[in-house]
Amino acid sequence: MFLTIDTTDPRPLYQQVADGIKELIARGTLAEGATLPPVRQLATDLGVNLNTIATAYRSLQKDGLIVTKHGSGSVVSSRTLTASDPSQLVRPLRTALTHLVLSGLSPRQIQNIVTRELRLAKKEGT
Repeated sequence: MFLTIDTTDPRPLYQQVADGIKELIARGTLAEGATLPPVRQLATDLGVNLNTIATAYRSLQKDGLIVTKHGSGSVVSSRTLTASDPSQLVRPLRTALTHLVLSGLSPRQIQNIVTRELRLAKKEGT
């Protein structure tokens, strides 16, 4: 599994790990049933505290993307996020779009960025 940590990224390390795994699932690189590396191994590979990885895995489990069985490890459960309120899934998109608008990009430039990123997100998953 290929993940990297960016020390200049303002997101917490656990969020970078969780987002990286989400991206791998969305692209199909991590298919349903794929086993994730043990917490200790991934922490060592990335050079972070094992609690960072454990927190990322708990976040992914809360989202319904992985299933963790004590002693057996964690596996990808689905490529579909679960949300009791679908508007929760739109909030991060709205925030990102707001940042793009505030950066001074034109609607056309924003549309091109969104289209390109959607293609990348679905690249290997389709």
